[in-house]
Amino acid sequence: MSELINNREQFKAHHAATRDTLLKNMVQDLVNGKSVEEVKTQFDAAVGRITVEEAAELSRLQKELLAARALSPEEITRLADAHLSIIEGKIVGNESTADEPGHPIHTFKLENRAIENVIEQLTSVMNAFQGEDSPPNKWALHEVVNALLDIDKHYTRKEQLLFPYLEKYGITGPSVNMWRLDDYIRDSLKEAKRKLVSYSGDRMAVIKELEFAVEQISGMIYREENILFPMALSNLTEDEWVKIARESDDIGYCLAAPETKWKPTRSYVDGHAITGGYIKMETGVLSLKQLELVFNHLPVDITFIDHEDIVRYFSHGKERIFARTKAVIGRTVQNCHPPKSAHIVEALLDDFKSGRKDSEDFWIRIRDKYAYIRYFAVRDEKGDYIGTLEFTQNIEPIQAIAGEKRIRS
Repeated sequence: MSELINNREQFKAHHAATRDTLLKNMVQDLVNGKSVEEVKTQFDAAVGRITVEEAAELSRLQKELLAARALSPEEITRLADAHLSIIEGKIVGNESTADEPGHPIHTFKLENRAIENVIEQLTSVMNAFQGEDSPPNKWALHEVVNALLDIDKHYTRKEQLLFPYLEKYGITGPSVNMWRLDDYIRDSLKEAKRKLVSYSGDRMAVIKELEFAVEQISGMIYREENILFPMALSNLTEDEWVKIARESDDIGYCLAAPETKWKPTRSYVDGHAITGGYIKMETGVLSLKQLELVFNHLPVDITFIDHEDIVRYFSHGKERIFARTKAVIGRTVQNCHPPKSAHIVEALLDDFKSGRKDSEDFWIRIRDKYAYIRYFAVRDEKGDYIGTLEFTQNIEPIQAIAGEKRIRS
């Protein structure tokens, strides 16, 4: 009997290994330039249906293979579209259990329906815009594009709230693959708006940009609802969903808001509340509450990253320059930035760790603020690197200061 059981287990292991190899080969073939039709035919014959977990593994493999090659944004988009066209309609076990109004996934889907409605409006206005019988009404198109730009909030909540928790479970594919495509969509919508504002008669330049955006947005909705959301629902705990629901308000919503505040069926106690306790420092003693309030009342944003590049703390003042959510705590700082800027962060941290630099400054215009961003290498008494302190301040009011204001006249 034990021999029979062993044979069965070996067969299962061999079958799983063979299936994994087939899936890996599919991604490899696409990257190597094999036609979508040919790969799709092989996939349908050899694999057929796949699970949400297998879809996630395909994303991870794709991320791994693309990282080893210097590909253009156009080529990355082509491969992502090819990948989606092959697995579309083939994923099983992706039924969502998050049907409760106010649950983060319910809200994400509510937004997707609103996005689809705007895309329908956009398609109608685009058809009118490129019609030859009447002069194009660019402002009607401009208005719909402006509405669609609200999609940034949807993607930001996904990137800043869902991705960090998935990374804790070893699921890193969406953090790179989806975020990269999100950025392409953002850039495409902004470019379409720019072309509309400076419109000089080239209708097709505008239409081509918007057709690309619409195609990518529709593909992203499918990826979210058939891969990302089921994957998140099968891994994240109720506590984590409560935190995501609570912090979603800080970022905002896209075209639709939660129908109600989500409350799990059980009672919830906030495990992160600070209760009492004192910290003795070299120059004084403060309670945890006092220390937290001091940091949160500073007119600057402070973030601390430890020696392993993990975000450990950020201050929570009333008017932050850059949005932060508690989901970034415990996440690597590289994954808190868009993929296109992660290498800059990596180089800066390497300079701090090696001792080549002790600080670095940047300054940028962002909305109505002039952000002065300073990074400091934090070292102990022996000079060993402990981490990095990020210090961000709006210096616009400071630059406007003139003359003197004394405490006493």
